Amino acid sequence: MTQTKAGPDIAAGRLHQDAYAENFSDLHPLLEPHEAQVEADRCYFCYDAPCMQACPTSIDIPQFIRQISTGNPDGSAKTIFEQNILGGMCARVCPTETLCEQVCVREVAEGKPVKIGQLQRYATDHYMSGHDETPFTRADSTGKKVAVVGAGPAGLSCAHRLAVHGHDVTLFDARAKAGGLNEYGIASYKSVDNFAAREVEFILTIGGIELKTGMRLGENLDLAELRATHDAVFLAVGLGGVNALGKENENHGGVLNAVDYISDIRQAEELGKLPVGRHIVVIGGGMTAVDIAVQKKLLGAEDVTIVYRRGQDRMNASKFEQDLAQTSGVKILTNAQPHALSVEDGHISSIELERTTTGADGSLQGTGEIVSLRADMVFKAVGQTLVHDDLDASLSLEKGRIVVDADRKTSLGDVWAGGDCVLGGEDLTVTAVEDGKIAAESINAALSA
Repeated sequence: MTQTKAGPDIAAGRLHQDAYAENFSDLHPLLEPHEAQVEADRCYFCYDAPCMQACPTSIDIPQFIRQISTGNPDGSAKTIFEQNILGGMCARVCPTETLCEQVCVREVAEGKPVKIGQLQRYATDHYMSGHDETPFTRADSTGKKVAVVGAGPAGLSCAHRLAVHGHDVTLFDARAKAGGLNEYGIASYKSVDNFAAREVEFILTIGGIELKTGMRLGENLDLAELRATHDAVFLAVGLGGVNALGKENENHGGVLNAVDYISDIRQAEELGKLPVGRHIVVIGGGMTAVDIAVQKKLLGAEDVTIVYRRGQDRMNASKFEQDLAQTSGVKILTNAQPHALSVEDGHISSIELERTTTGADGSLQGTGEIVSLRADMVFKAVGQTLVHDDLDASLSLEKGRIVVDADRKTSLGDVWAGGDCVLGGEDLTVTAVEDGKIAAESINAALSA
């Protein structure tokens, strides 16, 4: 497996122009009406609904599928939106294979679950294509003001629910566009046709939400001032920092953050202009690692390898995502960790990996065996961290994240938090949506007391 050759081989336009559109087309094209009808008819409409119990947002799955089967996709969408206003995006990006579909009775009995995620997308897309506004009526204004910091899934979910209750919301985001990871941080083939931005606009139609972009805590936004000028604050700031490999030469050219490059892909006007190495190594075992690895392959990289320090069964990426990577031509090298980065002329040229083994106590141990891979680009996908400097010093943190109670309330009486920035989160869009919803109901109860 040892490979050697010096010098980076990075270039744009590795593929014919037509290939980019094909490679980055919709991963799961929208079901046709007949296909949706046939799939909906496979549902047993279980009375105990294990799928509903497995959904973090508790969508009434049997109900929305029954509504599709009876020719009422608009009603189906309303059932979904009652629990998850970002049901359209969640239908695209949720790991349904490890949530609702994993516990589907048909999966358990036959190994072929009802396609719950695709049916959810069918209903929500149908509704959004025919309606300019969300199916909710905003209550009369309460005169209460809430600041929501972060316009990702948690922030959008919270802002919408608060607006429905009649509170006035100011929604801040550090970037130029709202949407958070839905806009900047997922593989492009999972959300095509500018859907993330269209979903944001759909959510904002409820009214009572003022969106302010380019507003970042610690720069032009201050938590203490927000608390002084608002009746409540919800923090959905995500994880702005990126974990380091902790290896010499990590700051040289060609060693990149996967999250940043995924953002570049998402925002690129012409995919053919993105720089692509011929030999790519991705460090990590989660969804981000798969997203960057597959997309680099689709951009024309010849050799892409995901390197994970433990066994493949321990990877955070779902089995579906792992299979997607491998069927896309990505290699997965397990039980290996970065040992050294080799640089020539200021640019990464190869990476040495040490083979690992797991001890009886579960600890990771190096074996001393070294494998070298040629690399024009190395992507770090080893997790993100919360930026603490911009938070109130009295805000309780644990393991680098914000501590919240069951209502998503922080140690500060007028501050709630949710999404990736809180302790115990699963770093999923759907759990972030649920955090926002729970926090909004708690804030509403506090402001209504």
